[in-house]
Amino acid sequence: MTNKLDDMNIRELGHLFPVIISEPDPHWKACYRSEKKNILRRIGRERIIRISHIGSTAVPDLPAKPVIDILIEITPDTVLDVLTDTFISAGYHFIPKSENPPPHMMFVKGYTEQGYAGQAYHVHIRYKGDWDEIIFRDYLAGHPGTAAEYAALKRNLAARHTHNRETYTGAKSDFIRRVVALARKNNMPSPGVPGPPPDGKAVIRQ
Repeated sequence: MTNKLDDMNIRELGHLFPVIISEPDPHWKACYRSEKKNILRRIGRERIIRISHIGSTAVPDLPAKPVIDILIEITPDTVLDVLTDTFISAGYHFIPKSENPPPHMMFVKGYTEQGYAGQAYHVHIRYKGDWDEIIFRDYLAGHPGTAAEYAALKRNLAARHTHNRETYTGAKSDFIRRVVALARKNNMPSPGVPGPPPDGKAVIRQ
């Protein structure tokens, strides 16, 4: 995003970047793998604990907004200013996310003043944790019926809130919380990362 986009209000951004639900595309996995390699090359493995493909594009056969969501868990000693500069040099735009867990960082790519440009990416930066996004992804991948419910919900909400991403995202929250609670009740921890997140709170951003 550019400074001009930063100055736009929610309504203006909603019309420039409408909520579009696309049919499943096997190319999404390749996009994730390619961007993961690019990120590792630029940042270095020593500061990254884990990189995960999250969001609906990470679930096989699930319709989704054609945005690749990537969760990066970093070491506590990562220099955040250097990390920010590295992502900006790679064509990303930094968006502070005070409502997210520390370090409150998100980077996006694929947005211009004329609308979408190429593949869009959202990179969510976190410290090590047992994140709900991964639990949710894995549960949907293993439960096609629940994934179909989620697809129907998303299509319905996208039709009703095409130009309001915030409302669209918020309206999915109850469903996501219910599925994550069910997954945790059935003992589906995030693979390889036991225990609660650093601040005891996981935030859903699907």
